[in-house]
Amino acid sequence: MPLAETLAVLMVVAVCIFLFAGYPVALTLGGVSLAFAAIGHFTGVMSFSFLGALPQRVYGVMTNEVLLAIPLFIFMGVMLERSRIAEDLLETMGRLFGSLRGGLGISVAIVGTLLAAAKGVVGATTVTMGLIVLPTMLRHGYDKKLAAGTVAATATLAQIFPPATVLVLLGDQLSTAYQAAQLAQGNFAPSAVTVSDLFAGALVPGFALVAMYLLYLIFMAVVFPHTSPAIPPDPKAPKGLVLAGRLIGVLVAPILLILAVLGSILGGVATPTEAASVGAVGAILLAALKRTLGRALPEVVQRTAQVTCMIFVILIGATMFSLVFRGLGGDDMISRALGNLPGGAAGAILIVMLAMFLLGFVMDAFEIIFVVVPIVAVPLMTLHKIDPIWLGIMMAMNLQTSYMHPPLGPTLFFLRGVAPPEITTRHIYLGIIPFVAIQLFALVVLWFVPGLATALPHALYGGK
Repeated sequence: MPLAETLAVLMVVAVCIFLFAGYPVALTLGGVSLAFAAIGHFTGVMSFSFLGALPQRVYGVMTNEVLLAIPLFIFMGVMLERSRIAEDLLETMGRLFGSLRGGLGISVAIVGTLLAAAKGVVGATTVTMGLIVLPTMLRHGYDKKLAAGTVAATATLAQIFPPATVLVLLGDQLSTAYQAAQLAQGNFAPSAVTVSDLFAGALVPGFALVAMYLLYLIFMAVVFPHTSPAIPPDPKAPKGLVLAGRLIGVLVAPILLILAVLGSILGGVATPTEAASVGAVGAILLAALKRTLGRALPEVVQRTAQVTCMIFVILIGATMFSLVFRGLGGDDMISRALGNLPGGAAGAILIVMLAMFLLGFVMDAFEIIFVVVPIVAVPLMTLHKIDPIWLGIMMAMNLQTSYMHPPLGPTLFFLRGVAPPEITTRHIYLGIIPFVAIQLFALVVLWFVPGLATALPHALYGGK
């Protein structure tokens, strides 16, 4: 192996070592890349002048209109969380279905789906549901493993349901990679893949996952009724038309907000950034109607700034990593490796998916997208002509699965941090296993039926 490619491999190994040691991801990516750029310069396999492209790349990141949607979607999600809309939804839905065996679990799955679509960030959704839902489910006699697994799985839907932040970032990275792949194939008028394509592509797989979750909860309620008992009726609780009216009252506003955001994107009326601004303003209006805006706004702004800064600092570090990796010839090495794997396209995709799944244990989804996708997406789409929408949804669902997989899935740690004392780590791990099995089954189905991800975006926007 040439010295340059050896350094590229050692750079990846060094990044993994520092991450396992607990160093911050952004600083690790930037620091290790700078160190190996120096080594490459002094060994004569790479010139420091190659780093002259870094300022232009960073400027491109900071002025990328698609990425402007990130802070707006985060603001919308945090505002909906802090304005207690989620609590009202969970309480009302629980009263509506709670009298049925397994009804509370079904309510949690439905509301979790709505929160996933509204928030788009897994950590916020997990914390909200863990604080509100788990004590309620335990109080009404739900099995601890089933309760913990249901909350963790439905909260992780925020990775795949539009307007998931993961899909926005994937769309941006895949767009660049897809155009580079077409140019490499001699197509100098390349077509584009957009965030809207991924949003449309994620809808059918996302709803299919929710349907399978609900079927599992119904199965548990029927076959093992002691795990999910009915809630005894509360004589003081609203009933009949009063309950229905209250349900409509708490459901209409969030659903209209979600429909306005997604509908404007899918219908081509607005770009994701424009739709995100509508969502942010809508969340402010909802908080104002609930008279929680004055209390919530400072905290929401602070949290939005924290998450946004974290994402963009990681992106800058990943930009430097990919630049040095390319300067050392790493991208050519990856291209040759993926092209020579047994099994052709299937073998290459399987290896990439396995690598991303394992990296999900030690790296955040944002970090994986910024580091891995620019390296592997171009050779996958150049050598094997893989549909970028299908590849993006497979990656998103794969990352979602690794997020909830024991023993290192981040969702499990989020939930453990807010779960009641009687919920142990063992309960969470055992409870999530059936949902992980559902996820893996869904990935297999999507592998063999790619039309589940591609049919809707191709129908809306034409073939890629």
